[in-house]
Amino acid sequence: MAQLKPQIRRIDILLFYLTVALSIFGVLMIFEASSVTAFQDFGDKYYYIRQQIIWIIIGFISLAIFSKINYQVLRKISPILILATIGFLILVLVPGIGIKLLGARRWINLGFFGFQPAELVKLSLVIYLSSVFTSKSRFLPLIFVLGLLNLLILLEPDLGTAVIISITGFILYFVSGAPLLSLIGFITSSLIGGIILIISSSYRRARLLTFFDPNRDPLGSSYHLHQILLALGSGGLFGVGIGASRQKYAYLPEATTDSIFAVIAEELGFIGALVLIGLFLIIIWRGFKIAVETPDRFGQLLAVGITSWIGIQMVVNLAAMVSLIPLTGVPLPFVSYGGSSLVINLAGIGILLNISRQRVVK
Repeated sequence: MAQLKPQIRRIDILLFYLTVALSIFGVLMIFEASSVTAFQDFGDKYYYIRQQIIWIIIGFISLAIFSKINYQVLRKISPILILATIGFLILVLVPGIGIKLLGARRWINLGFFGFQPAELVKLSLVIYLSSVFTSKSRFLPLIFVLGLLNLLILLEPDLGTAVIISITGFILYFVSGAPLLSLIGFITSSLIGGIILIISSSYRRARLLTFFDPNRDPLGSSYHLHQILLALGSGGLFGVGIGASRQKYAYLPEATTDSIFAVIAEELGFIGALVLIGLFLIIIWRGFKIAVETPDRFGQLLAVGITSWIGIQMVVNLAAMVSLIPLTGVPLPFVSYGGSSLVINLAGIGILLNISRQRVVK
């Protein structure tokens, strides 16, 4: 009988090319969405695109490094990585170190740039849980680590990231073969916690009420949502054309980050938006395919975790843009402006590419 054995192959070239394409497309759309506000705020319409190009270079360097380092090394350093991440999240809350912007304290001031530890959480948590679940599905480590990370993240506050890491943790726990009873307990406790968080915060309550009634405060809490829907509706089937967006003229809040999909849909229309979503779906398919073909349990869980995190973040961003869920402030992977998010996403793809070198063949 033919035996299955791991065989070192080339990286998943389709996954690599799609990542490059989305990242370059993101740079183009960031310029389209930011040129007006960049000139108004900095007197330089190339400000945002110049910053993003620097981050994309750093990001692909991280991708190259992680694609070469054997992913088994990550299992050995996972406890150190998760402890370092917790340390960074604590530093964010320290005045003078953490940067407070728009009412949230999410960045660490490193002098020449700001770093967002919440983005590192997504990768370090996946690596840590994959390591813990390799031998056995363990409920207590999952609840303890997720609880501590979510507490620190919600103090910033950043509910969107808390949702993403919680769902990712649930998926990893489920894939690792967790018993049904503990899964039910995990889901129930998460729903109760989410309801308490919404009730206890005025701005979260306002977002939820806006979601149920978009017309309740068109110049206040629902202004952002109205501008997004105007952009989506203006795009029609084929869009208004590259560079012809009207919403980028300071009408649409966060046009370069959380709301960049609205500008894309306005300029490229329904067809362009559909193509973009299709590219993301192919990336998710390749990630899960790599997981299926990986010969060891740690590699399988790691591939599932990274793919799930990127896929969940994409779904949360797009669902908020089309008003299926309340606005959460989550960037679109590879496309939205932001250095920390881009570098961590590309590092995750680098790990996936490294795992893809190990295939199970007959």
